[in-house]
Amino acid sequence: MDLGLNGRVAMVTGASKGMGKASALALAEEGCKVAICSRTQSDLDEAVRELLAFGNAAIGVRADATDQADLKRFYEETVAALGEVDIVVNAVGGAAPGTVDTMTDEEWQLNFDRNLFPGIRLIRMALPGMKERKWGRIVNIGSVTGREFGPDFEMTRDSLMGYMSAKAALIAMTKHMAIQLAPHEILVNMVAPGIVTYPGGRRDLWSKTQTPEAMDEFFARHLPMGRFGWPEPVGALVAFLCSEKPGFLSGACINFDGAGSRSLL
Repeated sequence: MDLGLNGRVAMVTGASKGMGKASALALAEEGCKVAICSRTQSDLDEAVRELLAFGNAAIGVRADATDQADLKRFYEETVAALGEVDIVVNAVGGAAPGTVDTMTDEEWQLNFDRNLFPGIRLIRMALPGMKERKWGRIVNIGSVTGREFGPDFEMTRDSLMGYMSAKAALIAMTKHMAIQLAPHEILVNMVAPGIVTYPGGRRDLWSKTQTPEAMDEFFARHLPMGRFGWPEPVGALVAFLCSEKPGFLSGACINFDGAGSRSLL
């Protein structure tokens, strides 16, 4: 299937590992020129090497997406190297755990700085060009925990209420943004993964501390497919949402959780 993405310029945050990296690679495979950012130079260099293997232009910018100045520099370097931005994929995230009586204002803010504000700021930079060209794609990577309480508490024993609140806000922002930008032919959607793991990730490290019997019990309670998810199908879904194919699909929040969530909505 030709997704019609050849030559499009995509920016992906949180793209040196996991679902962000899988999204960037899927877009590059479809012919996009891809810019990624990461705080870790070695991870960034490796990801860029993999992107360039598809034969399209790609750049990596060492930047902290939660820092406004770094994010602006990432955008400016992307435009200078690759051209005007057609696609924004917001995959950066992270949790600062705590309960209602222990979390400080700074910790609450950190959850929103990691999961909500980078997307708002990067989209705001790319929007004028998207509106002018009457074409744009925005995909926010969220979490099913923005919709319902998930099994991560069992894995971490930490309250993720700040993280969950920020992801819920991301869902709301995605919906409102889709409505506002529909007249400009800009599609805005969200992917809400469940338990997706990759080598060296938090969930991968946790699983290695468990007995086979404990893992079987965990899967039976939370994952009907009997296994964790993995990043590459998330990347494929993101590439589809960024393509010419969705057409009328905007404002959706698509669960990617192997039927693990319980909510009907």
